[in-house]
Amino acid sequence: MMRLRACMTALIGGSTLLLAATPALAQEKPVLTVYTYNSFTSEWGPGPALEKDFEAQCACDLQWVALEDGAALLARLKLEGRNTKADIVLGLDTNLTAETRDTGLIAPHGVTLDGLALPLDWADTDFVPYDWGYFAFVYDSEKLTEPPRSLAELVDGKDTPKIIIQDPRTSTPGLGLVMWLREVYGEKAPEAWAGLQPKILTVTKGWSEAYGLFTEGEAPLVLSYTTSPAYHQIVEGTDRYKALLFPEGHYMQIEVAARLTTSSQPELAQAFLAYLTSPAAQKVLPTTNYMYPVRDIGKDLPPEFTALPRPERSLLLSAEDAARNRDDWIREWLAVVSQ
Repeated sequence: MMRLRACMTALIGGSTLLLAATPALAQEKPVLTVYTYNSFTSEWGPGPALEKDFEAQCACDLQWVALEDGAALLARLKLEGRNTKADIVLGLDTNLTAETRDTGLIAPHGVTLDGLALPLDWADTDFVPYDWGYFAFVYDSEKLTEPPRSLAELVDGKDTPKIIIQDPRTSTPGLGLVMWLREVYGEKAPEAWAGLQPKILTVTKGWSEAYGLFTEGEAPLVLSYTTSPAYHQIVEGTDRYKALLFPEGHYMQIEVAARLTTSSQPELAQAFLAYLTSPAAQKVLPTTNYMYPVRDIGKDLPPEFTALPRPERSLLLSAEDAARNRDDWIREWLAVVSQ
């Protein structure tokens, strides 16, 4: 709290004489612009609560700019370049960090990240993790009594039901599925996509649209997260929706935020990144973004989360491998799925 107040004093101007001479300017709040994805800023997402809490601490105006999904954030930054109005980008994952860093727009975060509760060591000096989870296919148990028991059965099964997935060019879950199949099938990934192609009902730009179609009953299977059923348990009081756990393993997602070199509010941006990993912010994320927090929040983690089954095998490519192969693997996906 004291560090944030000191930060804001520096931003607004520490001179009593200057503040007295310009009372109108003294009353203006500095604006922090954060690019993120639309489900983050929705009324049920974490954005509103985080905004209210951070603004109370910083005496600033936090403004969200919401795009379709995480992968769209990188495309927006590339398009705008050094003319971007963003101070922070929030909602990328490790499949996109190396490519984002290569834009030259990312500044070192300067945040102390001791004591994180991630399933791996975090040493990135540019990107701050704020939540994590595993990609999974979620199914409607009232419509699907015998769901696929493995990724191989989903890919090869002749009677597998229709699925809804997201576009890897605009969506981090969609890109995660591309990486997931590559990790499991290697060079035979195009064959796996060929097996899945007849079962794909539709490909959406982002997660929100896909999950909405799923809950509306358009298909009994959707690409989402192992943590998604917790939402239905906590908010709706139902176990109807369940995540499939496959013996081949599940691809992990670690969502991150970063400040930009072009930011007009660098100290404020750094303060927000520090806040994002604070206990206050981390307590908000599980029941609004329905992902695991990156810190141990103890009893503030709902029991529905602790009861969720976790994959026995975790899959994750390095940021560099993901960046090196992303375009080629998306082209493989497009060549098959667009047929």
